[in-house]
Amino acid sequence: MRRPPYTKGLHDLGSGCFAYLQPDGSWGWSNAGLVTDGGESLLVDTLYDLPLTAEMLRAMRRATSAAVRIGTLVNTHANGDHCYGNQLVKGATIVASAASAAEMDELPADRMAMLLKNAPALGAGGAFLARCFSSFDFEGIVHTPPTETFRGECVRRVGAKEVRLIEVGPAHTKGDVLVHVPADRVVFTGDILFIDGTPIMWAGPVANWIAACERIAAMDVDAVVPGHGPVTDTAGALRVRDYLVYVRDEARKRFDAGLSPEDAARDIALGDFSSWGDAERIVVNVHTLYREFSGGKGNQANALELFALMAELAQR
Repeated sequence: MRRPPYTKGLHDLGSGCFAYLQPDGSWGWSNAGLVTDGGESLLVDTLYDLPLTAEMLRAMRRATSAAVRIGTLVNTHANGDHCYGNQLVKGATIVASAASAAEMDELPADRMAMLLKNAPALGAGGAFLARCFSSFDFEGIVHTPPTETFRGECVRRVGAKEVRLIEVGPAHTKGDVLVHVPADRVVFTGDILFIDGTPIMWAGPVANWIAACERIAAMDVDAVVPGHGPVTDTAGALRVRDYLVYVRDEARKRFDAGLSPEDAARDIALGDFSSWGDAERIVVNVHTLYREFSGGKGNQANALELFALMAELAQR
């Protein structure tokens, strides 16, 4: 399959599957997907705010005709750039892993809006938060959680197509899900894959994420639609795996040597991965790895402290 260009909008992957892409794939600029057959459709993720989601849905209606009804919405994970637009998909069954559904309640859009309003008073972390997310409008978003949840794997049908939902989290978040359409040779990965951008590991353990990348690489697919970045193939999944293995191993050396996670994040040279966007996310990745290495012991940085440290690295 010829990969679509990395341009904003809806791209036809063939056989009734579509990818909706949002360059440049940085903070909040996520992808989504659509699976159609027999007058039915399944939407993979909504976007970070209502205007962006509405724009996407209009593009999907134009491409597939108004007769195609979105009967199912799958949220691949709990980050708002993949679920804050849920309220606009009226009448759909909203499906997510049970872990993701619980995590969605932790940072609803109204709290995100409040954080941005207070950002000037929150120091360097608040300033970096505003830099990352001030392009989005979090006002007026109604928290719209999943109506059905599952654990492990489940199968949905879209017309005659089988769509497999595969829980691979906790990894990036607490309940990450892959959406695999075997007949169309397509998989939508959510944020298990960032292509040409640095992955960010909020949850871990890292072994789960590495295994998820290898599971994608073993699939018989032509198109791999990441949560952020251009459409790729199975080799793209292995590149993300290689980053995770590299950072795990480098962080472990510094943990064993007694470096703080802050100093370890400053010290690790990214080498082959230095050209990827948002390299400052290594701060979060190292902190999560240190938490794993220590068995959850010791003081953990809060989100604002992590954003302040990322701001420091982003200026280097």
